Amino acid sequence: MFHLASANFWGLVQPFNLSMLLALTGAALTLFRWRRLGALSALTAFLVLFLSGWTTLGALLLQPLEGRFERPEQIPDNIAGIIVLGGGFEGAINLARGGYELNASADRFVEAAVLAHRYPNLPIIVSGGSGSVFLQGEGDADTAPRLLTGLGIARERILLEGRSRDTFENARYTRELLQPQQNQKWLLVTSAFHMPRSVALFRAQGFHVVPWPADYRTTGEEGIGLSHDNVLDSLANTTTGLREWIGLATYRLTGRTPTLLPDA
Repeated sequence: MFHLASANFWGLVQPFNLSMLLALTGAALTLFRWRRLGALSALTAFLVLFLSGWTTLGALLLQPLEGRFERPEQIPDNIAGIIVLGGGFEGAINLARGGYELNASADRFVEAAVLAHRYPNLPIIVSGGSGSVFLQGEGDADTAPRLLTGLGIARERILLEGRSRDTFENARYTRELLQPQQNQKWLLVTSAFHMPRSVALFRAQGFHVVPWPADYRTTGEEGIGLSHDNVLDSLANTTTGLREWIGLATYRLTGRTPTLLPDA
């Protein structure tokens, strides 16, 4: 129920959808001669699109998330394994074609493969089912072995958790799979913007995680002003940033994490 509710809510409030909803509302209000309210709704729709696509708002939302954790210069000796979170594959395409088509978050799996070759004795745990509510797709845990074995990683090193639909379930079901001990440390690989939420949830499930962020979306040097990026990338950054902050706040308010942002 929580996953379905969050997916529906996000479908309404993400910037592009929200602006279209506001524009349609404005047109309807104008049609029924509520011209001032219609104009206000249309203006709000324009502002949402302008701020999301033509300014640095998205980068400014992402910067504190991406800068929260840095990759360690060297990993501790007692690492028990490498956990990589799903979200890097095009599930619908892979279900139809049987490949391993990647999306914008594919760096998660690139980093996991690099780490797997650097530390050949560590298991690789892939956590991620299909989180899609409206589109049928293959879960990342089903797709990942085809990619990782193709990159030269032995199949017996790969452990799969394919039930999770969101980050909370990533942490919950990975705990059930691995039964982590207090003296164990686990490398956690996910997108840099997603790392604060992931660390908070995995810590709450009893994991001692060492963050290994990947898939950076900003330089960390963007200031307030007009964006120098293309409109679609800026809109994507705003969408991603809003979703992460809403997710952090929601998990905190529902008691799934003890703080809004975990300590570095």
